Amino acid sequence: MASNPFITCLWFDGAAEAAADYYLSVFKDGKRGRVGLRPEHSGGVAGEVMVVEFEINGQRFVGLNGGPQFPFTEAVSFQIHCADDAEADYYYEALTADGGAESACGWVKDKFGLSWQVIPAGAIELISDPDPGRAGRAAAAMMKMKKLDVAEMRRAADAG
Repeated sequence: MASNPFITCLWFDGAAEAAADYYLSVFKDGKRGRVGLRPEHSGGVAGEVMVVEFEINGQRFVGLNGGPQFPFTEAVSFQIHCADDAEADYYYEALTADGGAESACGWVKDKFGLSWQVIPAGAIELISDPDPGRAGRAAAAMMKMKKLDVAEMRRAADAG
């Protein structure tokens, strides 16, 4: 069995190389791999970057310059489980900078339109508390947030 059987292919409209460089600047545990140029008679300009391989946090990706046909949607996102609030703040701010955008419940879109869920430590435990009342109150508080505030979620859970 392969040691990493899944590689995520991200479809870009000409920005695969810039996106790979961007993700490698945001995620400190990463490396760049091969870059493949578009061959002649492949539907694009021969010699332009067609694919770029990169790895962040142990996950392998291929950025493909496929064209404008398939933009990113929120139907697919990547979760970043953070060790503490400082790490969550870092990713939240880095991914919304330079044209990124906040969404709801800790979700953000980066400047390429890819969706991420920035999840601070303790958030999942609160919304999945075995006490349905606590979990419901924490989830209700979360639904009102853009950036997740675990302390506020905890206050809401405890307010029962």
